[in-house]
Amino acid sequence: MDNATRLQYLEAMGIDAWIPRTSVPVVSKPIVVSEGTTEHVIREPELRNATSTVWADLESEVSGCTKCALCETRTQTVFGTGNKTADWMIIGEAPGQHEDEQGKPFVGKAGLLLTEMLRAAGLDRDEVFITNILKCRPPGNRDPKPDEAESCSGYLRQQQALVKPKIILAVGRISAQTLLNTDAPLAKLRGKVHKLDGVPLVVVYHPAYLLRSLLEKRKAWQDLQLAVQTVKDNKG
Repeated sequence: MDNATRLQYLEAMGIDAWIPRTSVPVVSKPIVVSEGTTEHVIREPELRNATSTVWADLESEVSGCTKCALCETRTQTVFGTGNKTADWMIIGEAPGQHEDEQGKPFVGKAGLLLTEMLRAAGLDRDEVFITNILKCRPPGNRDPKPDEAESCSGYLRQQQALVKPKIILAVGRISAQTLLNTDAPLAKLRGKVHKLDGVPLVVVYHPAYLLRSLLEKRKAWQDLQLAVQTVKDNKG
């Protein structure tokens, strides 16, 4: 996205231009596990290697999934991208055409807007983990069916368990209703902090909707600010 287009998106949402944060170096410490009278020191490289194996196995399982009929029409699965130990977990509804082609969630114009929304909140896209309720594209970009969401639910739960996010952002109506197991409209779900398995969850408008309905831009920014404040409060 060129800078002029980026600024146009941000202006449309009433967001000031993003200023990158200064990164802070992280000092790793060994983890000591006691077994009876013996202590074993598990160092960070060992933990990373073990966790990486679990992630790789899960991604391989998803790529070969045949649990529902979507496996017959997909180009490829869309597993998720980003920081696998992120504080923020972003969950959309399902891959679209561009996602199906590239194997990555939230690409295209809606994805670019999501990236800029995150940046405006002080987050780089690489800092968060982004995935969807479904890992395969529904034909014609139709809404996910309940049985399809159920087929993918185990994968999503495993991703959440591995990431251990401090907050979940449910992007769009389908994502919010599925995660919260409700049929309440998005207007009733946004503007408050929910919980999913003990993790705070905030509902935001889908960026594809915002591209069509700029009148909702302020509400979207308010919801992002609510999520940011929730993380701060939980750290305090």
